Amino acid sequence: MHVQVLCDSASDLNQEMFQQFSVQSLPLKVILNDEEYDDGIDITPKEVYDRMRDGEAPKTAQVSPQTFRETFTALAEKGQPFIYFAFSSELSGTYQTAKMVEQEIKEEYENARFDVIDTKAASLGYGLVILRAAELAKGGASYDEVLELGQYHATHMEHIFTVDDLEYLQRGGRVSRTAAFVGGLLKIKPLLHMEDGKLIPLEKIRGSKKVLKRMLEVMDERGADLQNQRMAISHGDDLERAEQLAEMIRETYGTKEIHIDYVGATIGAHAGPGTIALFFLNDTYK
Repeated sequence: MHVQVLCDSASDLNQEMFQQFSVQSLPLKVILNDEEYDDGIDITPKEVYDRMRDGEAPKTAQVSPQTFRETFTALAEKGQPFIYFAFSSELSGTYQTAKMVEQEIKEEYENARFDVIDTKAASLGYGLVILRAAELAKGGASYDEVLELGQYHATHMEHIFTVDDLEYLQRGGRVSRTAAFVGGLLKIKPLLHMEDGKLIPLEKIRGSKKVLKRMLEVMDERGADLQNQRMAISHGDDLERAEQLAEMIRETYGTKEIHIDYVGATIGAHAGPGTIALFFLNDTYK
């Protein structure tokens, strides 16, 4: 029996990708004006960004214990081995909830074979981990092979991103109110990265034109096997800049596969419209 790969909607993969790679995804929640939506199912990222531009402030909620319980139980009852690769535990409580439910299910179904893994990744960085694990699983790889490769990609995944307006990060407590105000006046664009699952400011860059160039330089410093690996770029409703960055990468490194998609509603609610994020491996592609 093949291994079932599970993830949540913070992977920012679209429904078509989930179907193509036989991935089961559990939606996080987006809350707007006291109405709750399933991320990527009941509401699109585009709708969320449009409403943010109109002044609305979305909130998000993790996958519920009940959803995990029902999903894990259904697979355990069938004797289906599965691995749930989770959104970074530093950005959401979803992983901790899944671990709690894991204990319950394993006590009830002693022969169930599954693991809950903290990827320490987000957006399409997380999505790339899922794609690689799912490809392997679909090809008939063993449980241990899927687990090992998924963990390898999670460990070596780089996240480099910038936001268009510091105000959204300020609302989430990522930067101070003063920094957001001054940054807006000076047109300062922050460059951030992920370190052990946390969002960490890397440097400040004046002017949006310089940001993409600097993202490429950071990738050059950190990346490995840049021509052959699959990369990803996610964007907060700014496809033009995402495609511009992709073209710069292709011209510089001859990279064959760059997946572009929206920063989904869960992460976009905190990063805001105009976010551009780049994901790549810092070690050899496997």
